[in-house]
Amino acid sequence: MGLGAWGMGFEPGAWEDFVIVGRVARAHGNRGEVIVNPETDFPEARFRPGSEVFVLRGDRIERLTIDAARFHRDRPVVAFQGVSSMTEAEALAGAELRVDPAAVTALDAGAFYRHELLGCRVETVGGVVVGEVARVEHGPGADRLVVERERGEVLIPLARDICVNIDLAARRIVIEPPEGLLELNE
Repeated sequence: MGLGAWGMGFEPGAWEDFVIVGRVARAHGNRGEVIVNPETDFPEARFRPGSEVFVLRGDRIERLTIDAARFHRDRPVVAFQGVSSMTEAEALAGAELRVDPAAVTALDAGAFYRHELLGCRVETVGGVVVGEVARVEHGPGADRLVVERERGEVLIPLARDICVNIDLAARRIVIEPPEGLLELNE
């Protein structure tokens, strides 16, 4: 199943440069389909027949081509070429599905991909360093930045009135937190 990506121009260690678009939740049925928890704003475009995603198996990046896809309760049910049994599908459970960074579509000004925010330093408008973005969580109403700091994680809503300046080139996010937000986890 799949094609080792090292022979396709990807260098070892390149996996971290790939962009996550979903995770395989579990096998579905007995014909090799999987249910995917999407981590993209464009699931219909990303998980359509003919599209390619990559998985990491051991130390190899493998390409998977989507053979068929449909949606059930807002989650893609995907069949990959070469995956035809429940056993093969179960082996994919938990796998991150990623795409080549070159396959990512440019966004409008003021919009950001989650992966672009990872590792950004977060500081207040007063210059106090809060921490570093460890991950971005999707939630009801708004996404949240999960910021690692010495005293533990803090969740910061990814909202324009709180995240007042996002400078990807400088890897910096300036926030104007409402009173008490930063103290929630102390």
